[in-house]
Amino acid sequence: MRRSGEATSPVIPSECSGQALRSEATSLVILRSEAAKDLLPSDESKSLATLRMMRISVNAKGPAPRFLLFIVAVLAATGASAQPLASSLDSVGMTVADMGRAVDFYSKVLTFEKVSDVEVAGADYEHLEGVFGLRMRVVRMRLGAEAIELTEYLAPRGRPIPADLKSNDRSFQHIAIIVRDMDAAYRRLRENRVEHASSGPQRLPDWNKNAGAIKAFYFRDPDGHPLEILEFPEGKGDPRWHRSTDRLFLGIDHTAIVVGDTEASLKFYRDILGFRVAGESENYGPEQEHLNNVFGARLRITSVKPPAGPSVEFLEYLSPRDGRPAPPTRANDVLFRQTRVATPDAETAAKKLFAARAEFVSPGAVEMAHHELGFRKGFLVRDPDGHAIELVEK
Repeated sequence: MRRSGEATSPVIPSECSGQALRSEATSLVILRSEAAKDLLPSDESKSLATLRMMRISVNAKGPAPRFLLFIVAVLAATGASAQPLASSLDSVGMTVADMGRAVDFYSKVLTFEKVSDVEVAGADYEHLEGVFGLRMRVVRMRLGAEAIELTEYLAPRGRPIPADLKSNDRSFQHIAIIVRDMDAAYRRLRENRVEHASSGPQRLPDWNKNAGAIKAFYFRDPDGHPLEILEFPEGKGDPRWHRSTDRLFLGIDHTAIVVGDTEASLKFYRDILGFRVAGESENYGPEQEHLNNVFGARLRITSVKPPAGPSVEFLEYLSPRDGRPAPPTRANDVLFRQTRVATPDAETAAKKLFAARAEFVSPGAVEMAHHELGFRKGFLVRDPDGHAIELVEK
């Protein structure tokens, strides 16, 4: 089955082939693109690649016109498979109240390794984050091949995470950390007195074809950010999670976000950013209820994946539907989390998202005066449920 965004070959009707191409009559080439129906009505989209059907008049007499006909068809097919806006999921970021405490937790309990530690300020960062007069300390940490970014706002300070945050609220976002052994990982968390978000580790039932036998547990970091540990059984998950290793915590498989409408989220992540659907399931039952700590939980789960890096997992609560919308937050609030997505061209990405009427935090693509955080341009935008996405050009 073709994924949205993949190109189809040009269709040349029979009247344009064979004898018709050798005649002096004008030939018609009809170009179709399955992806074009989802593209935005911007000036850039009014090209051969983005029109669902375009008729091109070409005089087919002689070899030169036939060669031109071939070039037009190839260019149109190439344009239809244009590079997606997202090239990889770079990291997941969290605002923290106390950097020393947060780094200790992620390094000593979960065995993340510090990659960089910088302090930044200035007008470019103010425009990027939408916070005036900011000064930030930013620590990047890595677990396996994946990364998180912790940010402490030295100024201005933001609000803490609400104490009554629930797993079905649409502000909910966590990272899923893969473990080699669930029992050993849970013991380690208990030894370090982590705050439970689940009642305990859960083994999902075998009747669930896509999720059966997966073991999972929700907990919180010192700031209250939700986290998950996962153990995949043989035959499920990325093969790299099953390689022989002495490490207990292996890496980040995905970041999960609660969404109100899966279809609206797909239009944003798949149709605009270029993620592909990688998996789907419907989860319910006592194990799921105790995992999420939501009585009567029934979830539609959809995994979407960029060309590289961890995936994003949509959690749509079919029941109960009493989860609260995301409250207004700024980047310096501890509730704030962001998913950083690399893009080959920040300006083009911003134009596409402006045309799609996405909610921008930044005024547009911001040119960074220095590259302390590893990118030269970037902007912050929100998805349909208010989750923050930072698109960066490295």
